[in-house]
Amino acid sequence: MLSPIVLASNNAGKLREFAALFAAHRIQILPQSAFNTSECAEPYGTFVENALAKARHASQHSGLPALADDSGICINALGGAPGVHSARYAGEPKSDAANNAKASAELAPHADKSCYYVCVLVLVRHPNDPQPIIAEGIWRGQWQPESAGEHGFGYDPHFYLPEHGCTAAQLAPAIKNQISHRAQALNILLDKIQAA
Repeated sequence: MLSPIVLASNNAGKLREFAALFAAHRIQILPQSAFNTSECAEPYGTFVENALAKARHASQHSGLPALADDSGICINALGGAPGVHSARYAGEPKSDAANNAKASAELAPHADKSCYYVCVLVLVRHPNDPQPIIAEGIWRGQWQPESAGEHGFGYDPHFYLPEHGCTAAQLAPAIKNQISHRAQALNILLDKIQAA
């Protein structure tokens, strides 16, 4: 098993979640900030292209295997928006509150409140890895206009899970780490690593 792995992100919420998810598999996750790695540009229109660019960037700067995630929320009535633009949906500076307010306002006239989180993970063993390991997880829910919950980050306070009767931000972190889009993608990724 590859260890340590650099996580190509400076997002504190993602770092916490990935560290917890990987700890169960005895894989050490190091933040890219430990290697003074700058944020990588994300100019692409798909999650997989952005994740691959970030993984190669972090591996190049650290000299270690690197894992990148590109994730976001896709709202069906908005044609899949915000999608790859989830982090900066309401513009700069990036703000979860502003992003959530914009999504709620744009979705207000629509009856269809269905949405889903997407997480694409890309692991490269070295910067020029010709066969990156790619995994995707999808977590379906409903947009809830009212914010609820203290856990999670991003769109979690508005991401309602009918089968749990609460938002992702109301779930205990341990439960979220078992069922989220990130957890689903990670399980697929770990299976692929072990099969390689």
